Amino acid sequence: MKKNFFLIFILLAHCQEMEAQSSFVSVKGHQFFLNNNPHYYVGTNYWYGELLALEKDKKRGIERLKKELDFLQHHGITNLRLVAGAEGSGKVNGVVRIGPPLQTEKGIFDPKILKGLDVLLDEMGKRNMKAVIYLSNNWEWSGGFLQYLKWNGLITDSIFQRKFKWAEMGDYISKFYDCEKCKEDYLKQVTYVIDHTNSVSKIKYKDDPSIMAWELANEPRPMRGASIDSYEKWIQSSSAFIKSKDSNHLITLGVEGYMGTENLDVFEKIHDDKNVDYLTIHVWPKNWSWFKANDVAGGMETVFSKSLQYIYAHEDVARKLNKPIVIEEFGLPRNNNSFDINASTSLRDSFYNRMFTELVNNKNGNGVLGGENFWAYGGLAKPVKDQTYWKAGDQYMGDPPMEEQGLNSVFNGDKTTWAIIDSAGDKLNNKTNYDNDLPVDRNATTQTISLYHNLKNLQLKGTMFGHQDDLAY
Repeated sequence: MKKNFFLIFILLAHCQEMEAQSSFVSVKGHQFFLNNNPHYYVGTNYWYGELLALEKDKKRGIERLKKELDFLQHHGITNLRLVAGAEGSGKVNGVVRIGPPLQTEKGIFDPKILKGLDVLLDEMGKRNMKAVIYLSNNWEWSGGFLQYLKWNGLITDSIFQRKFKWAEMGDYISKFYDCEKCKEDYLKQVTYVIDHTNSVSKIKYKDDPSIMAWELANEPRPMRGASIDSYEKWIQSSSAFIKSKDSNHLITLGVEGYMGTENLDVFEKIHDDKNVDYLTIHVWPKNWSWFKANDVAGGMETVFSKSLQYIYAHEDVARKLNKPIVIEEFGLPRNNNSFDINASTSLRDSFYNRMFTELVNNKNGNGVLGGENFWAYGGLAKPVKDQTYWKAGDQYMGDPPMEEQGLNSVFNGDKTTWAIIDSAGDKLNNKTNYDNDLPVDRNATTQTISLYHNLKNLQLKGTMFGHQDDLAY
C-alpha cells in the first residue's frame, strides 16, 4: 500500500510539473492570466541571448548564457523580449548590424541560426521564463524593413551603407508599407519562424508555452503621415496572418505609443483589432529630449512628470479597449550620461523605482498595466575602454551596435539597480518587504548578493539557518 501511495504521489507531482510547464499566457479582459491566475511580471530586453548560444567559445557563449539566465531568475525576471533573427549582413546606416543573419539573402534562411533561439527557449523553459519575440525591426541594427527595401530595389547599395539623415530614414522606411514584395518577404520570415520545430526540445514554436507572444516588429512606425493608412492595413493583415497560423500565442505590435504612431488616435485604432491581444509602449526620456544634453540630474523632475503623463494617457486607451498594456522598453543613462561601467546609477535607480511603482500599483489594484521590460540587460559584458561603438569580436551587451556601448545596459555588477528590481519582484509576488535589499557589506560580490537573495527567498519557505537571526538585521 505504501508503495502504491508513493507511486501515485510521484505521478501526481509529475502531472503538476507537466501542467506548469505547458501553461500558455492568456488574456482575459484587461489582464494577463497564467495558470488561471492574474499575471503581472518584471522582465528585460535580451536580444543578444540567442547569439550567445551560437558562439564557438563556450565560455563566451553557452556558459555565459546559462550564468546570465540563472542571474536573471534569481532576481525575479520572468519575461525576456527577444529578436527572431537578423535580415542580411554588413553595414546599414554606417554601422555593422547584429549577426549572423537568419535570412542571409532574400527568401533564403540559414537553418543553423535558429539553433541559438532553440537553445535559449529551452533554457528559459527550465527556468519558467516567457519570451516575447519580435519578428522584424523598424530600425537598421538587425536589417529589418530597410533590408527588405534594399532586396526589392527601393534603396541602392551605396545609400544603404552610408549614414542616413533622419529625414532620409523616414522617407525610406515609410515605403515599406506600400511595397507588396517587401511585405511578402516579411511574411516568409514570419512563416519560417512560427513553423519551426525546436531542435533541442523537439517542440514546434507554435506549440511552445515558453513563448508568450509574437510581436510584429520592434517599434514599427509609419514614419510619415502619408503612410498611416498603409501602415494600419499592414498591421491588420499581418496580425490576422499570424493568428491564422498560431492560435496558442498572444499577438502584439511592438509600438512605442503615440510618439511612434503620430498621434493617440492611430495608437488606439491599431490596437482595437480582434487579433491584437495587448498594447505596448516604450518610454525614452533621453531620445525624446526630456532633459538637456548630459544634464540627466537637472532634468529628472521633467523625466518623472512626462513619463507618468505618457503612461497614464496610454493606460486610458487600454482601459477603453479592455486590454492589458506593457511597458516593454524603458531606460535611462548612468549619471552624467556616462558609458563607464563604474559610473553611478543613482538617477537611473530612481527612474526605475518610479516605473516599477506604477506596475506594483496596477497589480495591487488589478489594473491594466501587466508587465515591464527594462532596456536592457548587459549581463557579464563590459564596455571596451575608450571605445564608443561595438566592433566585431566585442562581447554583446544590451546596447545594439549603432548605440554607445554601456549607454542603457544594466550589468550584473549594478547592485543598487538590482536591489530596485528585486524589491519590485518581491512586491508583485507578495513577498516580505525588506528595509535593506543588500548585504551590510556594500563591497559584497555579485555571487554573495545572489546567495543573500536566495537565502531570503528560502527564509520565506520556512527554512531555518545554523546561525541565529542571520537575516534579521
